[in-house]
Amino acid sequence: MSKFTLKWGILATGGIAETFARDLWPNPETRDVKDVEHKVVAAASSSSKSRAEDFLKEVRGVEGAKAYGSYKELANDPNVDIIYVATPHSHHYQNVRLCLEAGKNVLCEKAFTTNAKQLEELIKIAKEKKLFLMEAVWTRYFPLSIQVREWITSGKIGPVYRTFADLSMAMPPEDTFKDNHRMVNPALAGGALLDLGIYSLTWIFQTLYTTQKSPQAPSVLTSVRQYKTGVDEQTTMLLSFPREDGGDAHGIATTSFRVDGDPDGKASAGPSIRIQGAKGEIQVFHPAFRPTKTKLILKDGTIEEKDWDFPGPGKGSGWKNGFGGTFQEEGEGQGMYWEADECAYALRDGRKEGKYESLEESLVIMRTMDEVRKQGGVKFPEKIETTDYPVDLN
Repeated sequence: MSKFTLKWGILATGGIAETFARDLWPNPETRDVKDVEHKVVAAASSSSKSRAEDFLKEVRGVEGAKAYGSYKELANDPNVDIIYVATPHSHHYQNVRLCLEAGKNVLCEKAFTTNAKQLEELIKIAKEKKLFLMEAVWTRYFPLSIQVREWITSGKIGPVYRTFADLSMAMPPEDTFKDNHRMVNPALAGGALLDLGIYSLTWIFQTLYTTQKSPQAPSVLTSVRQYKTGVDEQTTMLLSFPREDGGDAHGIATTSFRVDGDPDGKASAGPSIRIQGAKGEIQVFHPAFRPTKTKLILKDGTIEEKDWDFPGPGKGSGWKNGFGGTFQEEGEGQGMYWEADECAYALRDGRKEGKYESLEESLVIMRTMDEVRKQGGVKFPEKIETTDYPVDLN
C-alpha cells in the first residue's frame, strides 16, 4: 500500500519551527505509523532568504526544498500542501489569513490567535474555501492524552467532577527577559496565559469538555497578577462546566512565571494534573506540555503507573530534537510528529479539522482566554487585536 505524503511549508524559522520541522524527519514507522509520511519542501523567513536556507539544512529538508525571504512567496508555492505557522501569537491572524487567502491548508501554533473574533474570521474563511485548519495543540495527540481521555469516557474513574491543571515555570521576568521579549511584550501578545496557561487549559478542556457527549462552554472566574509591562505573570482560573444532569464540573487552571510546578526537576512535588472522579483519579506529571508519566488511582485499591515513550530513530542515528536549548536523548522524538500525522490523515481522508480538538472547541477556549484577560485587565495593542487585513505588524 502506497503512503500518503504530506508536503510541508514552514512559516517562520525560530525555535518552535525548528523543533516541529526536525520531528518530521524520522521515518514515521519508528512510531508505528505506516501509511503517511512527511516532507519539508519549503520554508520562509521574514528576515532573509539565506536564513530560510540555513533552516532547511538544519532540519534536513528534502533535496531541492525552496527557501523564501517572504511569507507571501511561501503561501503561493504550488508544491506546498500545508503550512505550519510558527510566528508569535500576535502575528497568527495575519499570517494564517495570508495562507488561507492563498488557498493553503494550515496548522497554526497555539494560542490560535490573539482573540476569539480573529479566530471566528479565520474559521469562516477556511470553511468558505474548504480548507483544513487546525490549532497545533500537540499534547492532545500524544498516546498518553488519548489514553487519559479513554479512561474518562469509559467510566474508569466514574463521573469526573474536578480537574486541577498547572503549568508554571520559575523564570522571574525581570531577570529572564528584556521588556521587548515576546514572553512579556504586549505588542507580541506576551504573558503567561497565552504561552503557558494554554496548556493548563488544554488539560482542563480535554478532560471536562472534549470527553462530554454534549459539551457546554464554562463560566469563568479569574485572578491575574500583572507584570510591569502589562501582561500577566501569574494567572489562576476557575472554570465551571455545566452538566446535563444538573450541577457543574470544576476546572482549576493555573500558570505562573514566578513559581515552578516541578521545583527540583524530579517530580517530588507530585502531579501537575489531577483528574478526579467518583471512583478515583488520574494523575499526569510535569510538564503539562510534554508529560511522560501517568498514575491511575482507584478507590478499590488499584494503582497503575506508566511511563510513556516518545519513539524515534534511536541511538546511533545521529539525530536529536528538543526545544529551548535542551535536547532529548539521541534518537528520541519530541512528540510534535503526532499532530503532523493527524494533519496527514485529515487531508488524506478529506477532513477539514482535527480529530481531538475541533475548531469549535478552539473557539470556546479562545473566548475563555478573552474573558480571563478582560477580568484581569490585560490589554494588547489594537493592531494585534483587529480583524482588519492586511495589517503590517513589523
